Amino acid sequence: MKEKAKEIIKKELKSDNIKKGNNDTKSKVKKDVLAKGKKQNSKSKLKNPTRNEIKNLCDDITNIHSYLFHEGNHYEAYKFMGAHIEKVDGKNGVTFTTWAPNASSVAVVGDFSNWNVEEKYEMKKITEAGLWNIFIPGLKSGQTYKYSVRSKDGKKRVLKADPYTRESELRPNTASIIATDKNFRWGDKKWLLNREKNSIYKSPINIYEMHLQSWRMKGDEDFYNFREMADMVVEYMKELNYTHIEVMPIMEHPFDDSWGYQATGYYSVTRRLGNKEDFKYFVNTLHKNNIGVILDWVPGHFCKDEHGLYMFDGTPTYEYSDSLKCENKGWGAANFDLGKKEVKSFLISNAVYWLREFHIDGLRVDAVANMLYLNYDRKDGEWKPNKYGGIENLEAVEFFKELNTHIFKDFNNILMIAEESTSWPNVTRPVEASGLGFNFKWNMGWMNDLLKYIQLDPIHRKYHHNQLTFSTMYNHSENFILPISHDEVVHGKKSLVDKMWGDYWNKFAGLRVFIAYMMGHPGKKLLFMGSEFGQFIEWRNREELEWKLIDQYDMHRQTQNFFKRINKFYKENNSLWSGDYEVDGFKWIDADNSNQSILVFMRQGEKKEDTLVFVCNFTSVVYYDFKIGVPYLGEYAEVFNTDSKEFGGSDQVMGETLFSEKGFWHNQKFTLKIKVPPMGCVILKPSVILEDKEEELDSKDESFESEISDLKK
Repeated sequence: MKEKAKEIIKKELKSDNIKKGNNDTKSKVKKDVLAKGKKQNSKSKLKNPTRNEIKNLCDDITNIHSYLFHEGNHYEAYKFMGAHIEKVDGKNGVTFTTWAPNASSVAVVGDFSNWNVEEKYEMKKITEAGLWNIFIPGLKSGQTYKYSVRSKDGKKRVLKADPYTRESELRPNTASIIATDKNFRWGDKKWLLNREKNSIYKSPINIYEMHLQSWRMKGDEDFYNFREMADMVVEYMKELNYTHIEVMPIMEHPFDDSWGYQATGYYSVTRRLGNKEDFKYFVNTLHKNNIGVILDWVPGHFCKDEHGLYMFDGTPTYEYSDSLKCENKGWGAANFDLGKKEVKSFLISNAVYWLREFHIDGLRVDAVANMLYLNYDRKDGEWKPNKYGGIENLEAVEFFKELNTHIFKDFNNILMIAEESTSWPNVTRPVEASGLGFNFKWNMGWMNDLLKYIQLDPIHRKYHHNQLTFSTMYNHSENFILPISHDEVVHGKKSLVDKMWGDYWNKFAGLRVFIAYMMGHPGKKLLFMGSEFGQFIEWRNREELEWKLIDQYDMHRQTQNFFKRINKFYKENNSLWSGDYEVDGFKWIDADNSNQSILVFMRQGEKKEDTLVFVCNFTSVVYYDFKIGVPYLGEYAEVFNTDSKEFGGSDQVMGETLFSEKGFWHNQKFTLKIKVPPMGCVILKPSVILEDKEEELDSKDESFESEISDLKK
């Protein structure tokens, strides 16, 4: 016990929370604790502490945790909040800690008490600000429990799941489960080292968004476990050549149809799919196969079910007390009070928990705009301005800045992705540059424009050409990801292929040219499951994807093959990702051909030979001897054609080497004549680049004139 006390003290005084807290916090906590330790151990010097001295020092450690938690600076609160198996005074048991500032009393109840409140399980209030704590000997992992919280006036008791529980019962049951901290054997060291050293901005990122419960199902209602699913997901991601998956929320939630976006257990993996060890196995398996894992994370709102966070101590605890801010009426949820320091400790610790304990590669932060604006989706009279008279939620702004500042201090090359649908400035700029500190943002403007455009009859597309090109006007204002997410294939919006204009053939051709343009457009990529084989029905979260289509219909099989090939093409060509956020990475060749609805542009890579020229035709007309400008003199190869027969196209391919000629066209010095496929995209790449003698002579003349000028000086 003596050695354990020394170990704990040493660890806590050097912990991340103290090292990385603000200077005032660090100095105050260290000064207070060391002063007490010195006084209590002036004789023993920690060499032979008595039981009481050890208890006092352990109390000091608790005080460190409590202080940081109430200050909003505890970024690993899960290590002391909730239920933890430990030994106290030689007895094995569980220590419980929870926050209920306005409760008159709190007790732990569970299978060990037959769910009755017993005096011996009443918790002790250890801080004035509402932390409650108890050690119960004899309890073990796997036992179920809740907190019985009595209201301030003592008239009402309510059973609450532990906000920090790391395991929960399968719905409809709602109890928390005492969980052990097993020493999981990770095997993803190589992945993590590569993640550390490679720039995420200059790497291929092509994300497959998944709802794990409905991706594949055992039967009509039974789900696969994370362990069962791991190899299936790996095999499919490798086959389809995606670099990452993004998993819709896997935190515990009571209602299947919320898709996980209304959680009750922020630290608990949903029991539908297994436990935390199963999820670690899932992530580990993907990492060992070079596939990244991103989680959807919802720090803005939470479920209002009685057993959850809502009115935790009988009063607004985790949510705002202000009636104009507490309710998220559009979603029937409660909004987190981001101004409460304990809520900040809860949420930032939660982000750290998933990144550190589960090796997650990034968080896609849900509904950022809803958090940033006081008047978001609210009518006049349903909101009030901030202290400066503005519409900004100043507490949310500060929360995001603190969240991202801490995450990027602790983790390198993590993806912090904002789902932000407005023009809020500097979302992906560093906090020190007056930004919110995210490093990626969904490009909702691009998505909305393109999804409107592809539904238009090609006859009318010439009048809406700017919907194709406008995104490049603001492309460098943020670090964008181009998302086609689950939100776009539900609630009557139609599936992606069914959004396309035209008959059966044109819908699939439209899907292919749309995806080709998406792959060529600057920004990382995200696509929701089912789109990759052209599922016609909308996504249904209670049914698995219609995999049978691939076996039964050639077009769906060919569409899946198209995605395999274009995703592989994306990974293998550095020009499609190394310069996403650099001005020279993308250049228009012809952005103004609205009459024919054709776009011509190039992506530039590390070398001239990496250049790719895209020609995208958004009508069903074939063009022969179509003249385009190109940057180099030499030979060009057709390296990809969405109209290929193997993809279900009409096979209007060239299949021959092309030679550029001198001639100024589209602001380029050289020209090519090509065949442009109907409702398709052809991608060209220089295979041989010849020196332009005239350009070389001009360059020499300029150099000679410069030397003469220098001599004259």
